[in-house]
Parts: sequence; C-alpha cells; structure tokens
Amino acid sequence: MNDADFIVSELTKRGESIGVAESITGGHLSGALIDIAGASNIFAGGIVAYSNQLKISDLNVAPELLEQFGTVSIEVAKAMALGAKAKFAATWGLSTTGVAGPGPHNGREAGTVWIGIAGPGVLTAINPAISSELSRNQVRSESVAGALMAFARILNPGTN
Repeated sequence: MNDADFIVSELTKRGESIGVAESITGGHLSGALIDIAGASNIFAGGIVAYSNQLKISDLNVAPELLEQFGTVSIEVAKAMALGAKAKFAATWGLSTTGVAGPGPHNGREAGTVWIGIAGPGVLTAINPAISSELSRNQVRSESVAGALMAFARILNPGTN
C-alpha cells in the first residue's frame, strides 16, 4: 500500500478529513489523494495558493510571516496547513511551499521545500531532503512524495 492509499484508508477508518494548501506542488498533491478510490470520503478541499496575496486572503497567512521569514519557510508552511484546515473545516491541514527551480528564488536554493501538517495535537513542518540538481518537475514530484510520506508517518508513527 502506498502512502496515498494508506492516508485515504486511515482517515476513512478514523472518520477524519483533510484540506490541502499547495504552492510548489501546484495541485499535484491534491490530485495524488483524489486519485485514490474513496477519497471523496476524506478530501474536504484543496487550494493552489501560488501568490502571497492568495496565501493571505484565502489561507489567513499573516503578512508579517511572509515578510519576516519568506514564503519558503517553516513558519509559512505551518500557517498554510492551519489555513487549509480552517478553510475546509477539515480535521487535518497539509501544505507545501518551496522552490522548484530552475535556480534559486528569494535566496532559497531549488529543492528547498517545507511541508506543513496541522491536526489534532499536531502542528509541525518537515523539510525533506530534495536535491537542487533535480529538474523542476522532479522537485515537484519529490515534494508530493515527501508530503504524503510525512503525513502517513504522522498518522502511523510506528513506521519509518
């Protein structure tokens, strides 16, 4: 069972839901979950918030966080996850923000990614190791895989 299958199955068993806020992954994370049969039971909604203005208006990310830490940061990833959880009235919020490349953006190297997770008793962000040598699409694919893996581990802490 892959991570997306596990997430849909586990959230279905728990009667929980997920809302997704994406920047770097541009809808691919939502798509990976929606591709799984039964996703309609757990997927509350998703938003691609590429612009800072949308992060502020639709996800309630504080402008001060964006100014102080930048879009690609642990703080913004957490705020986006909280925003997705609230926007979609979901049990869980999952977010992605990062630099796909080519090349750096606002002082962050390509491959710099933060994944935010907000839920019952959980508010965290994970920085997966993604090579700056990968292509833009590979960085985005690795970001989706990293988000699914990180969230699956939160749901089932006994896994590695």
